[in-house]
Amino acid sequence: MILYLAIKSNDTFLIIKSYKLPFVFLFLQSLIVLAQEKNNWITPLEIPIQLSGTFGELRNNHFHAGLDIRTQGRQGLKVKSVQSGYINRIRVSTGGYGKALYIQHFDGTTSVYAHLKKFAPKIEAYLKEKQYKKESFTIQLFPKEKELKVDLGELIGYSGNTGGSSGPHLHFEIRDSRDQSPINPMQFPLKIDDTQRPQIQNFYLYSGKDTFLSKQEYPLIRKNDSVYTTAAIKIGGHVQVGLRLFDRQNLSYNKNGIYSASLRLNGKEEFAYSMDRISFDDSKSINLIIDYKNLKQNRNRIQRFASHPKAQFSFSEQSPAEGTMHLSPNKSYQLLIEVSDYNGNSSYIEAYMTGEEAPQKEVELQANLLDPIKDYLFDFDTTSVYFPKDSFFQKAAIHVEQKGDTLRVGQDLVPLKKPFEINFNIPEMDSLQKTQSFISKIAKNRKPSFLSTKKEGDKWLGKSKTLGEFIISRDSVAPKIVPLNFKQKQWLSNYSFLKFKITDDYTGIKSYRGEINGKWILLEYEPKNNTLIFDFDDLKFEQTLHKLIIEAEDFVGNKTIFSIDFYRK
Repeated sequence: MILYLAIKSNDTFLIIKSYKLPFVFLFLQSLIVLAQEKNNWITPLEIPIQLSGTFGELRNNHFHAGLDIRTQGRQGLKVKSVQSGYINRIRVSTGGYGKALYIQHFDGTTSVYAHLKKFAPKIEAYLKEKQYKKESFTIQLFPKEKELKVDLGELIGYSGNTGGSSGPHLHFEIRDSRDQSPINPMQFPLKIDDTQRPQIQNFYLYSGKDTFLSKQEYPLIRKNDSVYTTAAIKIGGHVQVGLRLFDRQNLSYNKNGIYSASLRLNGKEEFAYSMDRISFDDSKSINLIIDYKNLKQNRNRIQRFASHPKAQFSFSEQSPAEGTMHLSPNKSYQLLIEVSDYNGNSSYIEAYMTGEEAPQKEVELQANLLDPIKDYLFDFDTTSVYFPKDSFFQKAAIHVEQKGDTLRVGQDLVPLKKPFEINFNIPEMDSLQKTQSFISKIAKNRKPSFLSTKKEGDKWLGKSKTLGEFIISRDSVAPKIVPLNFKQKQWLSNYSFLKFKITDDYTGIKSYRGEINGKWILLEYEPKNNTLIFDFDDLKFEQTLHKLIIEAEDFVGNKTIFSIDFYRK
């Protein structure tokens, strides 16, 4: 028997043809579960939702995988589970997501809450037990399904500013539990006041069949509240679009990313995308969707609305031209660009162009043009540089030279697909100097910055994902530890915590360890303000005189030992 079903979902009827009734009932059951879970869905914070970051917006070297929800400049707001489920991952790190919680739900999604100040009491107790067992503040745990169940709306933690956060907020994600690919949380019932259209700041056209090195800005003329236009444009050959733009919501002044875009040339769609779902692999090619050279030179981001042959983004719709438009001489064209936010607020550019003869392709110096299908070794007196195959996305003009003690490897104007290797010969020096020396990269302020360095035989070896200048530097100063809220031999019976300042002048803190009376203690490290904090509630001690010792080591092996006595009943 053939069965036809008509199911209405989001005002759209799905027609299902099936020869097997069990399949139909299973399908219906999954749809019912999904509908019920979406209806039983709350927001993670009890305050009005204001965004400082949107899903899929362009960040430095990655697409934003969730929503950044403002917390009114405060920490400690209650964070609640948006659905029922169980905690399947807890991670504590000094960078990245900081203190983060992952909850798997029964509809096949996982919610993620990052940069938390601390977790709810039952989760905090579970975590600290594992931290003390492992003797490590940074940790990653994968609880079993029945260990940490959570109900809809249950308190799971408090908002904070931990990890790579640049200010108090809650980073919130929804992922597909099957492959952990991020889904736009705006698909779920988050109420956000938004009647503002995306703002288009600048409009550019890039020309040239292969390299698209030629860029021309065309001033925008506002026709009305939503439509921009330009003066008549004459351009020929292969053309791509670039825009500087942002979006914001009614109650937030942050400049956020857009949700979708489309380009139409004489009514034909040339390029389109919408940020409904992304893959973490998309970020590997993020520098191909921007004008990387402009970003490095001018510190502003121009988004390229075209597909690069080396990039396959999961969120872009495949169009035949993929954003590269060919304009023939003496023909007229209408270019219509639409950019939108998730709530359907849109802005448009309506430009009229006349095709002309394509410009001659720029001739580049073949001697300096590196081909990504080959590997290259540049060998000098005391240094060498090795570019393995596929270091670049496309052919690139890179000048490599050693000048004095400096190794110059092009300029950071070309995005790299994978790191290249740098080698410095180790000169005659004592063993301590060798241990304390490392390769450093010269930053824009001309100050050297630490580059992770290994010693292999008589060479220092480092890897870099960006081009630039490199030298050998030395760090001979050990980390410093200073108590902030108590002194030697002080009575601390009424204290709830100990706080320390921990700093290193160059390479940074690699590891640290604290003990009281010979027993390991949990010291919470916050690199943003260089603090270590011990909570007295963690441990109980029988004696009144206590000896605290903290050892710290930087990335080249300089060590310091801090010791202090205190009294506490």
